[in-house]
Amino acid sequence: MHPEDIEAEARRRKRALRLDEWQMREYVTGDPMPLRIRHLCQQIDFAADALARMASIPNDFRDDIYWPPCG
Repeated sequence: MHPEDIEAEARRRKRALRLDEWQMREYVTGDPMPLRIRHLCQQIDFAADALARMASIPNDFRDDIYWPPCG
């Protein structure tokens, strides 16, 4: 496992939140994205950073147990 794999998983999880759409909406309308989405993205970044810093990245790093709940 490589840090790039973790970054890809973080991007996948952000795509599932439709982050690009929220950012575009914020840019076009001036209305901020919901705090829930912003906080989830921060938590995803924190989880990705923590996983990437591990001496041995777990083979199952894509498992939901390592990531914030997005439901």
